[in-house]
Amino acid sequence: MPAAPRPFRFYGSEISYFSAKARPAFRIKRVHMEEILPTPAAYREVIRPRTGVAMIPTVVTPDDETWQDTSDIIDALERRFPEPPLIAPTPVHRIAGYLLELYADEFMMLPGLYWRWCFPESITQALADFAASSGEAKAAHRFSDAVRNFAPMIGVTPETGPVIEAHTKDLLAALEAHFAEQPWLLGGSPSLADCALMGPLYGHFYNDAVPARLLREMAPRTCHWIERMNHPDPETFGPFLADDALAPTLRALLVLAAGDTVPLVLDTVRAFEEWVDTTPLLDGELPRGVGMHTTVLRGVAVERLTLSYTLWMVQRVLDAYHALTAAERKAVDAALAGTGWEPLLAYAPRHRVERRPYKLFLAGRE
Repeated sequence: MPAAPRPFRFYGSEISYFSAKARPAFRIKRVHMEEILPTPAAYREVIRPRTGVAMIPTVVTPDDETWQDTSDIIDALERRFPEPPLIAPTPVHRIAGYLLELYADEFMMLPGLYWRWCFPESITQALADFAASSGEAKAAHRFSDAVRNFAPMIGVTPETGPVIEAHTKDLLAALEAHFAEQPWLLGGSPSLADCALMGPLYGHFYNDAVPARLLREMAPRTCHWIERMNHPDPETFGPFLADDALAPTLRALLVLAAGDTVPLVLDTVRAFEEWVDTTPLLDGELPRGVGMHTTVLRGVAVERLTLSYTLWMVQRVLDAYHALTAAERKAVDAALAGTGWEPLLAYAPRHRVERRPYKLFLAGRE
């Protein structure tokens, strides 16, 4: 008997935000994957030696390549296994997918961390879940303390709690309306947008004590979408919406996402670029955070860590947008007119960051 093909080895956790984003991509594409718990031994023997960072998910391919960032993981899967596509082939759907990925990765971290770390019941469960995942309670508690200390640095505070809760409830209402009409965000098949929203919605909300109740009370259709994302049946997939159309319910979701995401993201990018203008970098390697800046969320002032990675995510959207033909960009502009994403698509960064391959560097600096 010939040997069975070696699987992809996926180092991740059920309660990990970004594991929840990348995991469904393997299942949607029917790629043989084994999920490995991120134990201290896994970090010590595999993750850190291969990437130089202590982050999950980390993927080791059958060819012994290492993939780490979730956007890179999904892109690499898309190249190797193009069917069914996660990156939409048509311009409006493609850019909508990248915008919702930006929203899920950059803005939704606030609700994710808020619902996990601002309620005693959620904290107790998260500590127990981390300990179960790692097998070492002390190490899990040290990691949890680091995450809890990070939460206020990105804007999770008692002052922002009410507006974060308001955004969460608006999001669940928008998703319920959409899933009443469509099985997936872009129509008949899951996409990058669906994978990205699984990060907060499954990795945190569905698994944490307090938001789990909120989700099940407010959003039964969204809960069913989460289950279908975790247990997809590719035999039932159909095409994305015809004529590159956005469902009215998806447009409403895009409006909601842009209203709170675009000001926050662009303020972060501007603050980062101002830091670059005044800071010498010997080899171009960028720290994760480069100081604090002030932004506003629904009228509430937010002191927020200036993250270098945010520009990389904005570049991802802009690169896809500018790779379109003039006619395609015109179609995207028309489809998104009035959604609030226009300032982001019009933004022209003065600097560029790049991954080499697991850390960020300022482009042009060696």
